[in-house]
Amino acid sequence: MGVQHISNGSGRQSGTWSRRGILAALGAVPAGAALAGCSSSADASAATDGKGATASVKSATKKATITVTPVSGTKKADFTTPVEVTVADGTLASVTVVGNDGSTLSGTFNDAKTTWTSAKNPYSGTKYTVTAKAQGAADETVATFTTRSPGETFIGYFTPEAGSTSGVGMPVSINFTHAVADRAAVQKAITVTAEPEVEVVGHWFSDTRLDFRPETYWASGTRITLSLDLKDVEGSDGVYGVQSKDVTFHIGRAQISTVDLAAKEMVVRRDGATLATYPVSGGNAQHTTWSGIMVISERFKQTRMESSTVGLGDEYDISDVPHAQRLTTSGTFVHGNYWASTAVFGHENTSHGCVGLHDAKGASDSSVAGYKFYESSMLGDVVIVKNSGEKTVEASNGLNGWNLSWADWKAGSAV
Repeated sequence: MGVQHISNGSGRQSGTWSRRGILAALGAVPAGAALAGCSSSADASAATDGKGATASVKSATKKATITVTPVSGTKKADFTTPVEVTVADGTLASVTVVGNDGSTLSGTFNDAKTTWTSAKNPYSGTKYTVTAKAQGAADETVATFTTRSPGETFIGYFTPEAGSTSGVGMPVSINFTHAVADRAAVQKAITVTAEPEVEVVGHWFSDTRLDFRPETYWASGTRITLSLDLKDVEGSDGVYGVQSKDVTFHIGRAQISTVDLAAKEMVVRRDGATLATYPVSGGNAQHTTWSGIMVISERFKQTRMESSTVGLGDEYDISDVPHAQRLTTSGTFVHGNYWASTAVFGHENTSHGCVGLHDAKGASDSSVAGYKFYESSMLGDVVIVKNSGEKTVEASNGLNGWNLSWADWKAGSAV
């Protein structure tokens, strides 16, 4: 049967159709086409968009999905990479990361707020809870993970002691329990600051020793803060630091003693004024005393001194040397001497390398020079030896870095 033409322009019928005829004709159209034909004009437009329109509708109904790295439930997560939180089909509104030790990890969002990255790596051996929320979401996403513990570790033993007061020559000296291969990484994790402010620079004497000092002696009354942020710093392959602490100590009055072994006397100056002058006896021609700037690193009211401990065989063994103050690691002391004649002091250099002052057995006679000098001294005081006939002491032999020029000191820094 022929079908009369319907104008595309007006939609009006070109022939005469009865209502029954129209319904009969429509009934012959397939079901899918009928549904399309019955759509509103807006629905028809959406349908003609095909896949794009369908994806758009689905996207509007998708729920934001948050992912945490390390994966929630991880028991031995890596602690050498940051924590990352990402979101799909949304943006992040908030992220918090809290350790079971009470520490928190701060972080930043990317420009699109689809990724949050912690500013620092998580600590080792710590359980973390991550709480994240997407913009507009009713619920939070909570994830937990625990970082692994390092296999090998190292710490740094520091001088001076926390809370102590020292003389103006006291450096900050750190000795590590494991050789450090990555000196820059370790040094960057350690800061030494001073009040009043002064530039403080580190110098590596070996792969286990790092000292800090300013260009000149500390000012009297300086407050020094040592910050050790070594936890999880990889000092050597697979060996990590464990310390995270701040300690403070102070500098007291300025006492600098100068020993002239040509004149055989020691002049003690405190805060620029002469405090005392003592006759002394230094090393003899076979055992000269080191020259240079030395710092008192240990103090003993009485101590035993054996020649065998400094490579001199059995030349002496004195069990009760009074008022001994160490100047070098190799065994140089300034100490009291009760076994030599009083005529020696100020006139002869007769020791095996130490600087001796007249003293009394038992270390309790307050009238003698050894007692007086000991009582006036403290750790970190400076003792300068000149005209000894010996070369300048090595900067690493004791706390004696002041023997290096400022340029040479800075050259030993790794940063």
